[in-house]
Amino acid sequence: MENLVMFGSIYNGKKVWLSGHTGFKGSWMAEWLLSQGAIVHGYSLAPDAGPALFNQLQLAGRLENEINDIRDAAAVKKSIFETQPDFVFHLAAQPLVRYSYDAPVDTYEVNVMGTVNVLESLRHLGKSCAAVFITTDKCYENREWVHGYREEDALGGFDPYSSSKAAAELAISSWRRSFFVNHPVKIASARAGNVIGGGDWAKDRIIPDCVRSLQKGEAIPVRNKVATRPWQHVLEPLSGYLWLGALLANPQLGRFDGSYYSSAFNFGPTNSSNQNVKSLVEELLKHWPGTWTDKSDPKAAHEAKLLHLTTDKAHGLLGWQPVWNFSETVARTAQWYRTVTESNNSNSARELTLAQIQNYAQQAAERQIEWAKS
Repeated sequence: MENLVMFGSIYNGKKVWLSGHTGFKGSWMAEWLLSQGAIVHGYSLAPDAGPALFNQLQLAGRLENEINDIRDAAAVKKSIFETQPDFVFHLAAQPLVRYSYDAPVDTYEVNVMGTVNVLESLRHLGKSCAAVFITTDKCYENREWVHGYREEDALGGFDPYSSSKAAAELAISSWRRSFFVNHPVKIASARAGNVIGGGDWAKDRIIPDCVRSLQKGEAIPVRNKVATRPWQHVLEPLSGYLWLGALLANPQLGRFDGSYYSSAFNFGPTNSSNQNVKSLVEELLKHWPGTWTDKSDPKAAHEAKLLHLTTDKAHGLLGWQPVWNFSETVARTAQWYRTVTESNNSNSARELTLAQIQNYAQQAAERQIEWAKS
């Protein structure tokens, strides 16, 4: 990625241990880190059968690809100790709300004990390392507020997925205060959700559901049209994670003492991106014509109706802010899926992914956002 300085060029030549690298966000993260010259060691289960962004980007041959289970404490510790990372980004998770109702124990084992396994490994790592643990915006006790949740608000969660992420946040906070004071490893957590972008093929997520229907020429089934979420492109929180990691490793890149960065941060869009599912689907159909049908089910498992985040802390301490608005976020997402669907070029997914990263970073630089300043 030429002529653009990002994150103070801190990742160039550095070793990064990345869990969840075969998933949607993890694959975007791996691609961005590789473009920055990082040596990426991925640790994750194998990608799902069927379409997987990890395979579309042909990442297996471009990074250290370790297929393993985050629930295996000994394997996690062995991997981290052998990698001796300069940076850790922990993204591995069971990420689906509806699936967590079917598999609550698995959800807790992956999301809570998986996080504890990484924390415990880092506790015994005898070298400097910056570690960012990714949870979710759903970790807050949702009270259906119309205003946004702040980092100091109560954690909780109705469903097993949300509450497991709240429990992971509690573990991170406990380990940070108990074991990582005056420790060479610096840790922080990042809370973001409702991320959209090209290459997400998960079940029971609205954009993949839309794309699968559009590819078949069928009406899109919308099961909760009134639910409102802070929709953001995947590059928005990833820029926050990468900048937070950079500041943990080298506080001189920022404006504050390093202790300010060892905490929890929200990453979300502006208020104008808080839109209901119906608006999201109709915005997508502007770029890929089709129809949708209301499949609301009064007996469906509980899902929160309102969820907003306040990002004042990230703005004030990190100088972070979103780059793309709601319309551009949806347009970029539609562009990725439609281009890759209609292309006969096996490299189209990777080329478009890198082009979108480049364009996003260019716009961030033009707006003088801290992480993109040269």
